[in-house]
Amino acid sequence: MRRLSIAIGKYGLTQALHEGTVRPDGIALDFAQVEPITAAMRRMVRGLEFDVCEMAFTTYLCAKAVGAPIVALPVFLTRNFHHWAAFRRNGGAVRTPKDLEGRTVAVNRGYTVTTGLWMRGILQHEYGVDLDRVIWAATDEEHVATYQVPSNVHYRWRGKTATELLLSATCDAAIGDVRSDSPQVQPLIPDARAAGYAWFRKTGIYPINHGVVIKTALLDEMPDLAERLTAALAAAKTVYMKRFESGGDDSPAAKSARALAEVVGDPFPLGIASNRKVLEAIVQFAVEQRVIPSPFKIDALFAPGTVSCP
Repeated sequence: MRRLSIAIGKYGLTQALHEGTVRPDGIALDFAQVEPITAAMRRMVRGLEFDVCEMAFTTYLCAKAVGAPIVALPVFLTRNFHHWAAFRRNGGAVRTPKDLEGRTVAVNRGYTVTTGLWMRGILQHEYGVDLDRVIWAATDEEHVATYQVPSNVHYRWRGKTATELLLSATCDAAIGDVRSDSPQVQPLIPDARAAGYAWFRKTGIYPINHGVVIKTALLDEMPDLAERLTAALAAAKTVYMKRFESGGDDSPAAKSARALAEVVGDPFPLGIASNRKVLEAIVQFAVEQRVIPSPFKIDALFAPGTVSCP
């Protein structure tokens, strides 16, 4: 039996894999414990440390554009709407999205973080913000070390948190995981949940965050590996959905997914066909924001043999 190293978070969708109740045909999985899972993503795109790895999808696009020898499976582990992810300082000059133009906005972690990409795309397409007229202050380096950022992305405050930059008035707004318990921190988009749902009803886009990638070299050794892994992940979803639909999971993540299901239907759609619209959108946003130089064909992003997988 072939053994593969894997770094993947513990979610309802992956629980059966972690527990070993679902296994890929002919494959034994050796799970690496990496916290936070974003650290595994950096190690994967820089050093190919794992055979299989969870991967933020924008990081994958960025890595793919510079020739990283990894390829995605049509499986998406985390997803949500991102209208919540923009913040302003109470009493500051920024009150509406258009007020961001000409100002400096802190970006939690790197410019290529997926939440940041989605939020900027929303600001551009829904609120008319000219992204080129904003200085984006990234608080950490990018996962893909060779990526060259646009000229309006700065790292001079790297090491500070986005919350610190916002509260100190160093930056006029912030995007990403910002500590929102301070009375000085206000959401830029009021009633963000309703705004996200309205955006979905308008566009049909249900944003993806994290996917799964494998080393392309493994496909030379095992041409059907991608299909086997995708089938196992789909089987793990089936196991979880029985518990999810019966109310057997009352975790905060499950409660959030149930609320999403009332709007989007299946909260965890797999495969390319059911995700083509969102994949086209994330590629478009990545090109517009100069995360990648040119668009990818959607099917080319995924391992051969998985295009028709569920």
